[in-house]
Amino acid sequence: MKGVLSNSGKFQGLGMTSDRTRARMVEALRSRGTRDEAVLAAIGWVPRHVFIDEALQERAYEVDKALPIGHGQTISTPEIVAIMTELLCGRDAGAPKKVLEIGTGCGYQTAVLSRLAKEVFTVERIAALMDGARRTLRNLRVINVIFKHADGHFGYADAAPYDGILMTAAATHVPEELKAQLAVGGRMVLPVGRDGGNQQLMVIDRSDSGFSQRVVHDVRFVPLLNGIA
Repeated sequence: MKGVLSNSGKFQGLGMTSDRTRARMVEALRSRGTRDEAVLAAIGWVPRHVFIDEALQERAYEVDKALPIGHGQTISTPEIVAIMTELLCGRDAGAPKKVLEIGTGCGYQTAVLSRLAKEVFTVERIAALMDGARRTLRNLRVINVIFKHADGHFGYADAAPYDGILMTAAATHVPEELKAQLAVGGRMVLPVGRDGGNQQLMVIDRSDSGFSQRVVHDVRFVPLLNGIA
C-alpha cells in the first residue's frame, strides 16, 4: 500500500495545501464511508491542489467541493472521486489492472487511478485540458498513463478490452462502444442522465452471460459532449 506523497516545493504545499491537510481530507472521507484502504492511500498520495488554479488551492481539500478548471469543466469533489474509485476498484477481484478513463479533465482522477491500476488509458475531448493534465502528471512522475485526444463516447478501442472503465462526465445513455470495450469480468462506473436533469451513478458489470447494472445514487456531473475541441 502506498501512503501520502511527501516531497518538496509546490507538490508538498503549505498551510491549507500541506500534507497534513491532505491527511485530514483522507480521514474525512473515511468517516463519510470510504472503507477501501488502498483507495484512501491513493487519494492521500495525490496533491489535489496542483491540479487547480492557484487562486483556488486553499479549497482543494474540502471533501464536498467541485472546483472549476476552465473550459466549462470542473474537478470532481474528493468525495465523489473516492466513491467512484472504490466502486471500480474495491471488489473481491481487486483493483483492475487495465483501466479506461473517459474525461481526463485536469488529471486528478487519472492520478488516483494510476496508483491502483497497472495501466491507465485516458480520453479527453479538450486538447488544452489534456495537455495540462499530461504536464502535471509528468511533474508528479506518473508514468503509467496513456492519453488520447478524442470523443469519449467511442472510448479507446485500440487498447481494449479493459478490466475497468470510469467516466467523469454524464452521458445521456450508456454508450454501446464502451460496453463492447469492457472485458468479461470487468466493471464500468459512470453517471447517466441529462445536463440539468436527473443523473444517476451506475455500475455495470460484464460476465460470461452478459451485462448487469445497478444504480448507486443521484449525482450531478457536467455533460459528456460530442466531438473534440
